[in-house]
Amino acid sequence: MDDGRGRGGGSGGGGDGFITLDRVEKVFDVRRKAGFLKRERQRVRAVDSLSFTVARGEMVGYIGPNGAGKSTTIKMLTGILTPSGGRLRVAGIDPSRERTRLAHRIGVVFGQRTTLWWDLPLIDSYRLVHRMYRIPDARYRENLDRMVELLDLGDLLDVPVRQLSLGQRMRGDIAAALLHDPQVLYLDEPTIGLDVVSKTKVRAFLRELNAERATTVLLTTHDLQDIEQLCSRVMVIDHGRLMYDGPLAGLHEAGEGERTLVVDLERELPPIDAPAPARVVRVEGARQWLAFPASRSAAPIVARIAAEYPLVDLSVREPDIEAVIAKMYAGRAGRADRAAP
Repeated sequence: MDDGRGRGGGSGGGGDGFITLDRVEKVFDVRRKAGFLKRERQRVRAVDSLSFTVARGEMVGYIGPNGAGKSTTIKMLTGILTPSGGRLRVAGIDPSRERTRLAHRIGVVFGQRTTLWWDLPLIDSYRLVHRMYRIPDARYRENLDRMVELLDLGDLLDVPVRQLSLGQRMRGDIAAALLHDPQVLYLDEPTIGLDVVSKTKVRAFLRELNAERATTVLLTTHDLQDIEQLCSRVMVIDHGRLMYDGPLAGLHEAGEGERTLVVDLERELPPIDAPAPARVVRVEGARQWLAFPASRSAAPIVARIAAEYPLVDLSVREPDIEAVIAKMYAGRAGRADRAAP
């Protein structure tokens, strides 16, 4: 957990330090209305003494509520923003001082913002990337063929970007970010707008990319399944400070997160007699909702229900990230109150 200086108490990413932040701060000056025709200048601390390291080849989830400082951190890591204080290095490079040199080592996918050319066919965007990064022809063709196959882009190459759906564009953006073989990949909501099948393809692609090329991945997302299936480590940031750094199971324990098992039965029945620690929290006709700790496996609960009840269908819903973080705050506040004289 947070030690008071913005450091997490988790793995810390080992000793490699491929990405290193040491007490990094980012302060913005903003003007806010303070009365009729009057504005006050205020200083907003978006990132507050943030320190962590990421080893080469790690896949790390970087999560938090909206406004927590995630995007500001990514923008400093890519050189778009300059830190107000502290030290920041990516592959030994100071991003704000050597943006051009760094650009050849990183790939970026910013959720709702595309890096593709809006009115051009998708393939033309890739040709422009080929020229911009001076990718050797053979390597470009090899990478493009691989991306097209694994991300299912074959039928989209001649389609103008503006005509692509959000999910299609996200896959197109991921391919564009990887054509020049970056050592680091920053992903902001990479599965947003994707259906279940497409999400599975993108996740499998990212796992393969990491395994084959040791690409370092920093992933920001509101979908905990992205984290569970891709990352062995998760960092939680809120109000610009690192609240947690460690495995996802530890986050659930710290925030007392709960999963929800939604069970559809053949007919309306009394509340299910679920094995502890699961409990029924809601019943509507033949549908029942059961809550259980997010750190526990759903398998034994499902097996028990399937063996004893007329089951039609079921699904597992992940806990909301904001709710987990809120519980972490509540728990820390409660401990502080108890420790006060």
